[in-house]
Amino acid sequence: MSQAGGRVDTAAIHRTIEAVWRIESAKIIATVARMVRDVGLAEELAQDALVSALEQWSESGVPDNPAAWLTAVAKRRALDRLRHLQLAEHKSGEIGRELDARHEMAQDDFAEAVDAALDDDIGDDLLRLVFTACHPVLSTEARVALTLRVMGGLTTDEIARAFLMPEATVAQRIVRAKRTLAEARVPFEVPRRHELEARLASVLEVIYLVFNEGYSATAGDDWMRPALCEEALRLGRIVAELVPKESEVHGLVALMEIQASRIAARMGPSGEPVLLLEQNRARWDQMLIRRGLAALARAESLGGALGPYALQAAIAACHGRARTAGETDWGRIAALYDALAELTPSPIVELNRAVALSMAFGPAAGLEVADALLDEPALKGYHLLPTVRGDLLFKLGRHDEARREFDRAAALTRNTRERALLLARARACT
Repeated sequence: MSQAGGRVDTAAIHRTIEAVWRIESAKIIATVARMVRDVGLAEELAQDALVSALEQWSESGVPDNPAAWLTAVAKRRALDRLRHLQLAEHKSGEIGRELDARHEMAQDDFAEAVDAALDDDIGDDLLRLVFTACHPVLSTEARVALTLRVMGGLTTDEIARAFLMPEATVAQRIVRAKRTLAEARVPFEVPRRHELEARLASVLEVIYLVFNEGYSATAGDDWMRPALCEEALRLGRIVAELVPKESEVHGLVALMEIQASRIAARMGPSGEPVLLLEQNRARWDQMLIRRGLAALARAESLGGALGPYALQAAIAACHGRARTAGETDWGRIAALYDALAELTPSPIVELNRAVALSMAFGPAAGLEVADALLDEPALKGYHLLPTVRGDLLFKLGRHDEARREFDRAAALTRNTRERALLLARARACT
């Protein structure tokens, strides 16, 4: 570590600690959570280790293996906590026996024996942490906040700024999530095979929600928040390595990789949105496209019918392979949306199918599907329905109707950049 006049460079120490925490915090919390069987307590103990690092490394410098140092301190704090509880409650035989068992669980050889006895084939602490943070007992919002906190290493302030929410609101969600997990006695484990698929779906939903908020921000002045996309991709890649035989995980990673490849082309010089067909494809990240196609191939190689994420990844791949907008295979995209609509019918899928049909078979075909969604309750306040209808009406030469739809879409969106784009399209109709 660099020093000035024999003194440790405190600013450099803090930067190192922040970097190590961002990379290693999930592993540290997961390791401690296996000992104490409580995610909230595990994070508290890991934070205690971080405070110790701030105090001691400023005097002694950064150790050779900072992650191992933090983990060792956190584990020592966990053992101290268990011993303290054991001493405080030794008069109660039942509690004493439970704490004895928890203390024994903290020993590496016992933990390995427990892992070997599980009937699943995954024994990774990180995976246990993912499944716990994304447990269905929590609300979707709580799952997102807790996952970013314990898996992503983001501070409460960073999460709040990413979602344009008050820091106090995010903090309350995280506290309530930890309390809910503790009160529900959610086990710190990988679900058994019979419930793995449903629980994994919850994990993937959280990751994709984070990605989508970064890819198309629902509110605020920014069209995108790429940092959230990067965080979701990182989490997705981790899960894909932890459960390599689950095709939908690779499907989600493929979808995010290919969509993320367009990020640089989705914004103009002033931050304004650039729609897919108008993007400069030379600015698409070819490495991310290759990674996405490889992940899709991995999903397909596992056999069986493609799931919803893999089907969406296959749609994204059609765009990724097209060198120009005119080369896009819209017929295949429409067919893939047909399959997706049959597998997971929803108004959103139908709206996307309307766009694909319009590109493959003309705007009238797409408008027929979009019009059928006008009375759909789930889309009443959804700005993309009038956006799509406005675009199709404009292509059909029905400009007055198109203008009204774009104006209505502009009134519904909460994103400043998107509103400006929609109002510009409305003006173009006159």
